[in-house]
Amino acid sequence: MKLRGRIAIAFITIITIPIIMIATVGSMIIKNQIISIQRTYNVDSNTIQVITNPMQLLNRVTRGVYNDIKLCALKEPEKLEDMDYIKRLNSELVGKYSFIVLRKGNEIAYAGDQVKFERISVDLPKFADYTISADGGIYLGGEYPCLIKQQDFYYQDGTEGSIFVVTDVNKLIPQLESSIIQCMIAFVLIIFLTAVVLTFWIYRSVLHPLRTLQVATNRIKSGDLDFTVQAEKDDEVGVLCEDFEEMRCRIKELIEVRMQYERDTKELISNISHDLKTPLTAIKGYAEGIMDGVADTPEKQEKYLKTIYTKAVDMTSLVDELSFYSKIDCNTIPYNFAKIYVDQYFTDCIEELGLDLEVKNIDVAYFNYTDDNVRVIADPEQLKRVVNNIIGNSVKYIDKKKGIINVRINDIGEFVRIELEDNGQGIAEEDLSNIFDRFYRTDQSRNSSKGGTGLGLAIAKKVIEDHGGSIWVSSKELVGTTIYFTLKKVEEDKEELNDLPEVGDNSNTKSRRDGDGKYRFFFLPAKDKSNKSEEDKLAQENSVKQKEKTKKSDNKNEIGGVKE
Repeated sequence: MKLRGRIAIAFITIITIPIIMIATVGSMIIKNQIISIQRTYNVDSNTIQVITNPMQLLNRVTRGVYNDIKLCALKEPEKLEDMDYIKRLNSELVGKYSFIVLRKGNEIAYAGDQVKFERISVDLPKFADYTISADGGIYLGGEYPCLIKQQDFYYQDGTEGSIFVVTDVNKLIPQLESSIIQCMIAFVLIIFLTAVVLTFWIYRSVLHPLRTLQVATNRIKSGDLDFTVQAEKDDEVGVLCEDFEEMRCRIKELIEVRMQYERDTKELISNISHDLKTPLTAIKGYAEGIMDGVADTPEKQEKYLKTIYTKAVDMTSLVDELSFYSKIDCNTIPYNFAKIYVDQYFTDCIEELGLDLEVKNIDVAYFNYTDDNVRVIADPEQLKRVVNNIIGNSVKYIDKKKGIINVRINDIGEFVRIELEDNGQGIAEEDLSNIFDRFYRTDQSRNSSKGGTGLGLAIAKKVIEDHGGSIWVSSKELVGTTIYFTLKKVEEDKEELNDLPEVGDNSNTKSRRDGDGKYRFFFLPAKDKSNKSEEDKLAQENSVKQKEKTKKSDNKNEIGGVKE
């Protein structure tokens, strides 16, 4: 239930429930008191009479005693001189908040309540001033209001006498006073209980969650984020609790990212110092060798200079990678998208890498299973960086005497999937989910022979995702690793792509596949797309055999060449 509805229910409840309960309890109390009045005073009465004409009821309360006195005054006046009889009559009136006063002449012979009598003694009527019926009486106001019934008679000695029945009007009817008190107590208790119930209900539904949020806020303020705020109700406060929990998770995530970033930064600085120290030490050593005359022959000097140049190139590459990483970190990578012919682009890209791979005794087999006119949307320069980073990473971890890298291009509908497979040492299963993280290296010992900052695959992942594709990996230790990534194909019916430039030309693709000239790579035609694994294996075997044949014929280190 929504908080608005609960407040409305609470408002209605706090008005209606007390009214209903007070009316019910009050009617029960008054009914019981009327019954008590009837029994106590031996009168027939009802609620309306008690409330509207209490004086009449008071007159009737003492009617029985007064009738006895009047009858006695008429027939046995001497009996009124008997104090025992007078006291007995007074005892009957005590429970009715009344008492007897007996006067003989101007002297008071008896007063059933001396204290109250003293307050009205001067106001007692004279002898034969009033003629009073059984249900009548004289009302005396003032400080002590009371109702008086008077009966005059003569003593045996001829002295005037009067006997009075005095009723305390302040008390009215004790049961009526008790009813009022009980109603007031019931009213207070009902209001109190209603307030307690509603307070507990509101506390449970509103204040308790707010208290939970307050405790959670204090814990966050003290730096503790390892807790959970659960929404107990599906209302505004519950939504607030859910939003607070999302905020807590987000803050915790940001803090963890920040801490991870700081750890990565420290590791980066350590990696940079490690990776720069080695080439700088080499440059310094070979430079000192030239300066000190250790390189005393032209051949040594040339070797030293080449080494210095190579180390400087490595340092330049490292600095470029760090510079590009800073752009990744700030999401400011510049992209110049174009429509690229897949076959020609990857053919040229892999041929460009072929010289370095040939020196490292690594064969490359290229398999294109797409049509000649397939194009993708990509930035040529950044896509080349991705391919270089992936292949460069494969090269670092190929420890076998004969390395093999297979490049496959597959058409999978709206995307083109590129597979880069090597026969390196593979990646442990527990490391697979982390290899695209920044600064992550499976070689935790940072063997100088491997090098690198751990940014290559992270850069590749970022670039591919910015191209709208995806990248993933599969690997098996001691067997090899395959990295896959996808690129979106050009949709001819999209007008927004018309302004993109085209890169490459597929006019000479067929001639290259037919073996036009010498090539260091074996290209498998995409005519037969069945049984790809057997074709890959056959291509690799042909590549090795062709290389051995080429070495014998022209003494050139060409891999998988195809002679005219």
